Amino acid sequence: ARTPHDDPSYLQSVDFGRRMAEEGWMVLTGAGGGIMEGAHEGCGRTRAMGANIMLPFEQDPNPVIAGDRKLVNFKYFFTRKVTFMRESHGYALLPGGFGTMDEFFEILTLVQTRKIPRFPLVLYGKDYWRGLFRWINSTLKKGRYISPKDTELVTLTDDPDEAVEVIVDWHKRRNPQHTPPLAYL
Repeated sequence: ARTPHDDPSYLQSVDFGRRMAEEGWMVLTGAGGGIMEGAHEGCGRTRAMGANIMLPFEQDPNPVIAGDRKLVNFKYFFTRKVTFMRESHGYALLPGGFGTMDEFFEILTLVQTRKIPRFPLVLYGKDYWRGLFRWINSTLKKGRYISPKDTELVTLTDDPDEAVEVIVDWHKRRNPQHTPPLAYL
């Protein structure tokens, strides 16, 4: 929510949102500013959906989705997360704060335990995610707190083409006739 419009991560989110919309996908974000706004800017109002969290100190809907019928306001984070996970068919996470970390680990845990179907999970922005991924490998995997294959559930990339292809190709391989579903960012 705090990422300025000239930040490289914001620009990546605009590009990612545009590319997903060009593939026919809807783009669901947390509806706030920063990277969430960038994804909506990229995909445009027609392809944008928002799951806004009502907070007493921030998080007004971004101008792209504000007032749109595809914007839902949530009082609690857990109901918002359930919506993200229930309605999305691919996940791309760009740099963010505690909420991004919470959503990442929730999605990864639910996929890893097969509580939700396996969908592509892309961590977009290697510089941001590299330290966390290094810790996951050196501490969780090395200590056998996770299975050696668990990290294969995640794609770490800086390549915008790969970020989109991981999600789009996943669904094309499983159901070539399927209408593009919803991507969460």
